[in-house]
Amino acid sequence: MNKPSLASRLMANAVVRIVLGMVLTFAAVPLTMIIAAKLVDKPYRIVWPQLLAAVLVWFGYRFYVRRIEKREPTELATPGMARELGGGLLLGAGLVALIFAVLAALGAYRFGGVNAPGIAVLFPLAELVLVGMAEEMMFRGVVFGVTERSLGAKSAIVISALVFSLAHLPNDGTSVLAIAVIAAYGVLQAALYMRTRRLWVCIGTHVAWNYCVSQVFSSTVSGHAATDGLLRGKLVGNTMLTGGVFGVEGSLITLLLIAAAAAFCLRRAFASHA
Repeated sequence: MNKPSLASRLMANAVVRIVLGMVLTFAAVPLTMIIAAKLVDKPYRIVWPQLLAAVLVWFGYRFYVRRIEKREPTELATPGMARELGGGLLLGAGLVALIFAVLAALGAYRFGGVNAPGIAVLFPLAELVLVGMAEEMMFRGVVFGVTERSLGAKSAIVISALVFSLAHLPNDGTSVLAIAVIAAYGVLQAALYMRTRRLWVCIGTHVAWNYCVSQVFSSTVSGHAATDGLLRGKLVGNTMLTGGVFGVEGSLITLLLIAAAAAFCLRRAFASHA
């Protein structure tokens, strides 16, 4: 009997597939930004490099699924994409609005007025679409997907959420509470993926979350500096409520609400597969 080749044995290893999948999915991002910086002056590097990188991330993930996983990337099939993406956007925006409403009721978010809307408020969408696509394809598509096929759904939920949260450790103002919030969000996203077996709703939720926190409520996203958004407001008071330097994603209120949403979605996901 012929022994499997070294390449076959490596590809059968879940860790190897995860690393390879993340590299193939994400590699286009730094490469695109480096090339754009070399060839184009900064004033002209608006929107298009991020959108180009997002397209290349799409192709990189599909290449990984077809060539390494040896299957069709049904999680990115376009039929039903608009509905699922829209549902994710609404869910993400709704969660952010609920969190800031609770913080405002507790006096931890002070509303100071509304800024005049302009076209510039849409520019960050390109980067946020790129981030949402890349992270969901890596952490849900690759990490969760490979782990689920190797160890089962429960292990995949824990491992993918843990890896997702640890990836945010280098961000400014990271705390134990912030890591717990990111992990809870990772569980929520895993539950949505389990429920739909599609990445579109996860991408929509991710994009809406980041956009609404930064561009609607003018708040810090995962330790990245706050920008002027549609609403003028700021988080004030106890860092257990405000999240401190890390922002609202390091808030106890966020942890409680995200954990509740994750528990609800997990229950539905497991019930649908019972």
